[in-house]
Amino acid sequence: MTLFKFITAHSIHRSLAVTRNPQRFCLELYRKDFPAGCSRTMTTTGASCVRETEGDLFGAPKDHSLAHCVAADLKMGGGIAVKFKQVFGKVDDLKAQMVGVGGVAVLYDPPRYVYYLVTKNSSYQKPTYADLRKSLEAMRQHMAANGVGKLAIPRIGCGIDGLEWDKVKEMLNSVFADGDIGKYEIVVYNFVPK
Repeated sequence: MTLFKFITAHSIHRSLAVTRNPQRFCLELYRKDFPAGCSRTMTTTGASCVRETEGDLFGAPKDHSLAHCVAADLKMGGGIAVKFKQVFGKVDDLKAQMVGVGGVAVLYDPPRYVYYLVTKNSSYQKPTYADLRKSLEAMRQHMAANGVGKLAIPRIGCGIDGLEWDKVKEMLNSVFADGDIGKYEIVVYNFVPK
């Protein structure tokens, strides 16, 4: 039988009282080998840059850039990608960027950017978590270089692509909160039909 060292809420609060950066403390706790329930609590209580809301992604404020997942073939024939294709078009501009798996194609729609996370080669394939992470990191680099701090997204990779939201959300927090706490705000729009 494996024994786990549990940290009581009291000891965490006592440690937070003496640390200069409580959000960083929570990230460090999360990185250690604690039972799954504890790590999820740590991530969502102190160091989360991801916020979920109900509504239409395309109604997000204009100061929020947008992002979604696509295949390198850029067919965008299913899911929310169809709506991105209808609203923003410029598929030839995206194809001209010749972005491979793990990269990000970008359109500028003043005053915001629209990010196309290339997570698989063909529309009929499924993405991997590793390829999604590479695309998120590429997007973060572009955002940092262009002063983008606010992002609105659907539950990326979790619709037709079939990835698990809890894992993707954890990945978003890891890519965007680590070292830059407070720099990025990611709003996830959960569409609720009327």
